[in-house]
Amino acid sequence: MNELESLGWRSFFASQLDADVALAPARVLAVHRGRVEVAGEDFHDSLPLTGNSAVLAITVGDWVLVDKDGPRVERVLDRFGVFKRGAAGTSNTIQLIAANIDTLFIVTSANRDFNVARLERYLAIAHEAGAYPLIVITKADTVESIEPYVSGARALGTNLPIEAIDAREPGDVDKLRPWCGPGQTVALLGSSGVGKSTLINTLAGAGLDTRDVREDDQRGRHTTTSRSMHRLPQGGWLVDTPGMRELRLVDSAGALDDVFGEITALAADCRFSDCRHQAEPGCAVLAAIDAGVLDQQRLDRFRKLQAEDRRNSETVAERRARDRNLGQLYKSILSGKERLKGGNE
Repeated sequence: MNELESLGWRSFFASQLDADVALAPARVLAVHRGRVEVAGEDFHDSLPLTGNSAVLAITVGDWVLVDKDGPRVERVLDRFGVFKRGAAGTSNTIQLIAANIDTLFIVTSANRDFNVARLERYLAIAHEAGAYPLIVITKADTVESIEPYVSGARALGTNLPIEAIDAREPGDVDKLRPWCGPGQTVALLGSSGVGKSTLINTLAGAGLDTRDVREDDQRGRHTTTSRSMHRLPQGGWLVDTPGMRELRLVDSAGALDDVFGEITALAADCRFSDCRHQAEPGCAVLAAIDAGVLDQQRLDRFRKLQAEDRRNSETVAERRARDRNLGQLYKSILSGKERLKGGNE
């Protein structure tokens, strides 16, 4: 395996090269403010994001073409997958998290951080990016029984791999190493304080700055604030990402159908193709809830995420049109009330 292949290079990227252009392919290992760290077949450099390269929307894990005489980034190659989320706030801005990831370690912990609804969001992101999801439950050594946490995660999908570990113990972390082989790229997603940096230190000996977790709320004080890739002993790469307090879905309708596959399968048997699973006759989803086959809360979370995804995926024009229609509806209602009031006087 040559150096490019060890970085994750494959035929998908090679097919995008122009034979007559003398640019060198390189993997983006870290993204900083105004600069990117890249590595290629015979070079490792930190390049400024100026001029044309400043508008390329580069994220960690990207493959780029570099003019080494510049040196500067000239082009971003097409990705086979990208993790993204709606940026915090009310705008429709999309934030790129990492690109070209093979496996996603979804990290939670055996304490108050364990949250089924949050895990469903993380699974939707993994499905949308085409990455293989694996749930990692850390701090397994801090509870009398890990089974409730494993059972809660297992209910989220058939054949969903789950590993409960003490992130400080190399023997426990060895369970994750089959996904970390040469040329493979894995990423971590998880909220602050779940032990992501500790897990990275054990996997890679990266020496990241990990801080204590406050005992009162189990949240990290100061954890990772930038995205970067770390070489693993098995030859693969690991992408660390900042802890995320808000994870807004965007363009994830198909991914949600995958995550909530049992509901999607039931919906195919509803009497009406546009069934909303609320009160319609012949609804197979509601029938499954009545029969105790499906949990009502699971359906409620599916609806909530669908509504959020539709909202975040709207274009500016679509949002303005929706707001305009709502405004007209409110005016119509108020006008009707005024007419009714006038008729009663």
